[in-house]
Amino acid sequence: MQIAENKDLRQLNTFGISAKARFYVEITQEEELISLLQNPEFKAMPKLILGGGSNVLLLKDFEGVVIKNNIEGIRTLHEDDNHIVLEAGAGVNWHQFVQYTLDHNYGGIENLSLIPGTVGAAPMQNIGAYGIEIKDVFEQLHAVALADGSLKKFDTEACDFGYRHSVFKTSLRGQYIITRVAFRLQKVHQLNISYGAIQETLLQHGIQEPGIKDVSEAVIKIRQSKLPDPAKIGNAGSFFKNPSISKADYEGLKQQYPNIPGYELPEALVKVPAGWLIEQCGWKGKRLGNVGVHPMQALVIVNHGGATGAEVKALSEQIQASVEEKFGIPLQPEVNFIG
Repeated sequence: MQIAENKDLRQLNTFGISAKARFYVEITQEEELISLLQNPEFKAMPKLILGGGSNVLLLKDFEGVVIKNNIEGIRTLHEDDNHIVLEAGAGVNWHQFVQYTLDHNYGGIENLSLIPGTVGAAPMQNIGAYGIEIKDVFEQLHAVALADGSLKKFDTEACDFGYRHSVFKTSLRGQYIITRVAFRLQKVHQLNISYGAIQETLLQHGIQEPGIKDVSEAVIKIRQSKLPDPAKIGNAGSFFKNPSISKADYEGLKQQYPNIPGYELPEALVKVPAGWLIEQCGWKGKRLGNVGVHPMQALVIVNHGGATGAEVKALSEQIQASVEEKFGIPLQPEVNFIG
């Protein structure tokens, strides 16, 4: 375990923001992490955990220890005729893990193909796409407490999953590092292709009876057509959560904006696509200096080169203000601001 000083994090976050870490370390096993956390030199310092760096916005240099979670490995915890429980290290690339499950004919997360980031970040955000969320396949996770290096297991209830939400973003924010995550996957597949453009994409390719690999490939095609590659232009994918409003408020807006899309939720709520709201406010494809809104997907803020975290944040705040002024709907960032 080597500890570097004044490490530039530009290559370690998908926005491509340049910010320095006072100390930087990569860990590949829980024992290394526990040793680091119990080291008196670093015990009292603030700590930032990085996985794939796909959901963070660095606003300034980090005056503490940045820990890059590189814990790898995939193993079987339990298996029966219908299901298999796979545990993956938190540092495993998420899309590569999805591909591993497809290669072994395990279903359940094919709709989550091509989502950037790592396995460890997946339950933190309760990542989701096309009608599937992590909570639907989650079994358990292990995490190490930053305060004392102790190891704790969390089940579904303890994680308190919600829409792009978990306990690790609220009451336990900044208190644990996730090291391993287990998922209950299907041997007898139950496809979910009714959400978004999956079914349409399958039919366009002449696929009438899809399997899990067909669904994954359809999702990849859809995402690649809408979302920019962070390797080509800095971004963190969807910058804002899709807001949920009351059905009464939605019906009121529909009178004024007949084309406003919405998806009914329990408890008389309606989810409204944030990208549509942003586009109606004229932001799609707009550029302000080094930052802008992607021309193909208004939900994505991009770094055209040389942007600072403060510039990205300022643009996001202008977008929020304009959407709230026009529609009366507050937007919440999906990206975590660091600094």
